[in-house]
Amino acid sequence: MLTVLRVHLPSEIPIVGCEITPYVLLRRPDGGITTDDVPEALPVDGCFMQYKWYCVQSDRRVAVCSVHPTEQATIQCLGCLKSKIPVPKSYHCSAKCFTDAWQHHRVLHERALSALNENGNEEGELFGRFGSGNAGVISASLPGSTSNIVQGSGVNNGPTPVHPTGMEKNSGETWFEVGCSRTYTPMADDIGHVLRFECVATDSETGTIVGATTSIMTSRVIPAPTPTPRRLIPVNSADVMGHFDVDSRNSSFGTFTVLSYNILADTHATSDAYSYCPTWALSWAYRRQNLLREIIGYHADIICLQEVQNNHFEEFFAPELDKHGYQALFKKRTTEVYTGNLQSIDGCATFFRRDKFSHVKKYEVEFNKAAQSLTDAIIPAAQRKVALSRLIKDNIALIAVLEAKFGSHGTDNPSKRQLLCVANTHINVHQDLRDVKLWQVNTLLKGLEKIAVSADIPMLVCGDFNSTPGSTPHGLLAMGKVDLLHPDLAIDPLGILRPASKLTHQLPLVSAYSSFARMHGVGYDLDHQRRRMDPATNEPLFTNCTRDFTGTIDYIFYTADSLTVESLLELLDEDSLRKDTALPSPEWSSDHIALLAEFQCKPRVRR
Repeated sequence: MLTVLRVHLPSEIPIVGCEITPYVLLRRPDGGITTDDVPEALPVDGCFMQYKWYCVQSDRRVAVCSVHPTEQATIQCLGCLKSKIPVPKSYHCSAKCFTDAWQHHRVLHERALSALNENGNEEGELFGRFGSGNAGVISASLPGSTSNIVQGSGVNNGPTPVHPTGMEKNSGETWFEVGCSRTYTPMADDIGHVLRFECVATDSETGTIVGATTSIMTSRVIPAPTPTPRRLIPVNSADVMGHFDVDSRNSSFGTFTVLSYNILADTHATSDAYSYCPTWALSWAYRRQNLLREIIGYHADIICLQEVQNNHFEEFFAPELDKHGYQALFKKRTTEVYTGNLQSIDGCATFFRRDKFSHVKKYEVEFNKAAQSLTDAIIPAAQRKVALSRLIKDNIALIAVLEAKFGSHGTDNPSKRQLLCVANTHINVHQDLRDVKLWQVNTLLKGLEKIAVSADIPMLVCGDFNSTPGSTPHGLLAMGKVDLLHPDLAIDPLGILRPASKLTHQLPLVSAYSSFARMHGVGYDLDHQRRRMDPATNEPLFTNCTRDFTGTIDYIFYTADSLTVESLLELLDEDSLRKDTALPSPEWSSDHIALLAEFQCKPRVRR
């Protein structure tokens, strides 16, 4: 007989929009143990597995804290309600929760206030003074400034406490069947309610139940955390010298956006590495949906992702982004060093909108092959094994040549195709291999130079370079050469960087985000972005933020003779991330932040 031995959930906390697939351990009639499904179409010994999902609903709905979604809300921010901020963001589990989150929460108010002031509303109509109160209640009657919060459960119910819902069967609860398959995806109507999963072996001929029903309960369904949307900040077409080109938008002929994002491979997203992140927020079932929502929300024309697992590319990202009009290219890491599951190996994925670009050519850079050629050329035979062990790290780059479909007006040669070269890479991570990092970047740039010689083509170089501003790889990219006195050059046991004077390139590359540092205008948005830039390097203060490291290692470089930066995706404030200790978090599902730049093609002159 088919017997259920064990049932458990990948996470006890269900999240709206994230599919739940319980782990069901079965004993087959022959004594074998399996986790494979036994559907009605393929019964085993006359039996199949039947599944049902139920949602318990009561007369009273539970509100969930916007900061700690596993906690029940006890207070609500009136400022959010009056300024029409989405109601779920107004809930907090305690007065301390609200005050701790205020620095981040006030940004919602500032943006809403800005929008409402444009329509003639006054600040005093929106926000009261944040003062002391009893039992978590902050008076709504005090005039003045940061916010009002009251104990309440709804917009129209006044200061009514948000009551807990008991699990007693006699307290008005009703169980509704919401699913009849092994998997279930919670919906918005399930928020605040408990789910129950049942499975039982069933006779395939009679439909009668065979054996005992096994069930398991979840915690209350919580909404998917929704971070404050990041906005595009115009940089007024400042050129690389910091001058404003007011006519560039009229004279150029193509505008497009490029996103670069290390999404954190699931194989790296472990509780050991990120113990501060809730386990449910680390699960791939949650992270993939949260990442997809974020990526799609940017509406980028070109998307460069790093740390995309092979199986996740094939089974999730490629088909999901295809639904949104993207064509996909992928290059997985090589496997000389990698010892894990080949399906789980990660790589670089580049997507582009089919209505904006067409694919012309794809180049794959395998640094392992380049290492083999290098050692054959300059390393004595007796030392090649040691040299290769240092150089071979499985890193790769994916280069795509695309043709734009947005026309060729603005040039005196309209019949000439507008091509674009996009490089997407993930450079070696090990900090003690600085020579290898620099060699990999130099190898990539030499390949790009060959493409540039063969075609008049704008270039973008995107990715996770695992190199901070001031390092030799960053200097080579941004300055076209390395500082011959840089201490990094002292680490070269194989002699692969000699002479350092040859570590140069002729591509006029500029870091897109340095446009924030070059801006001389004034305004709320620009001031905020400048505070998130490092004035010493003209780069963001961070693109990677974990408990153990905070710094910039991700970049979008562009050829400044053929492209101009029009706008940039705003940078995140570190304090707002530290409320969850670091990245990843329930709101942001990678330990990196996404970078996005809007570019315009400069008009070309006939040669």
